[in-house]
Amino acid sequence: MTETRADRFARELAELKIPDPAAGRGSLWLRLGATAMVAGPALAVVAYFLAHNTSDPLAQRDALALALVGVALSVVGAALFVRYSLTGVLRFWMARQSYDLNQLGDRLSENRIQLDDAASVA
Repeated sequence: MTETRADRFARELAELKIPDPAAGRGSLWLRLGATAMVAGPALAVVAYFLAHNTSDPLAQRDALALALVGVALSVVGAALFVRYSLTGVLRFWMARQSYDLNQLGDRLSENRIQLDDAASVA
């Protein structure tokens, strides 16, 4: 009995040992990165108003430090978001490339067999 293309593709993916995205924590990190991307600028805006609504230099410095934490939080959140959102795309790309290379190898081996058979007949 011949194996269908889908079954063969699933078997080859299992052999590659690519982690299942549903079982991983990638979606948690993706949501955490998106939340940090939104919370960082919000924290910076709050710190801006804290710094400008007081004349106490100590409170202004604390607000500036809080704004810097907000900016850093948004940068880290953006990095997490980009990293974990690209994971799914790159996983699919690698699986597709594996499949295409396998198809190419199959075609090349069939052509070589046909050329060998033609050479042996002649």
